[in-house]
Amino acid sequence: MPAKTTKQSKDIHNPYGYSDIDWAAALDPAYAAARTEVRRLSVGEDGTLSVKVKELIVLGILASRGLQYGVEAHMRRALDYGATKDELFEAIKAAAVPGGGVAYSVGVRALQALEQDGAFPPPSPPSPSRSQREKASPPPPATRRRGKAAPR
Repeated sequence: MPAKTTKQSKDIHNPYGYSDIDWAAALDPAYAAARTEVRRLSVGEDGTLSVKVKELIVLGILASRGLQYGVEAHMRRALDYGATKDELFEAIKAAAVPGGGVAYSVGVRALQALEQDGAFPPPSPPSPSRSQREKASPPPPATRRRGKAAPR
């Protein structure tokens, strides 16, 4: 199982930050170069699908295989390309249909780990309802009407 790094690499040869990829590249640079090209062709910016969509597909497959470290890495890259927390969760729920409980639980744990790492902006508080706004602000001061005085 490849080791997970704490910081995602922005290196084109290792966009997921897996420490074993860099280590293996030193053993066989030609093979590493070929894998980099395959990675570029499969999840790179070229092609009809966006990188975000490609990453959502990959993370669903990895979740169904029980590979939480890979799911986290691909979730991070999907976030880099505009995915939202809701989209990541929806991808996990979709993967749970063919991938079963393991896909769901691994995906949810990966999503939870990203949240604990601060990968998502804090939720904004909901807008107060009209009745809450009225309770929070005092009514405008009463104004005197000009003209005839009302009988008492």
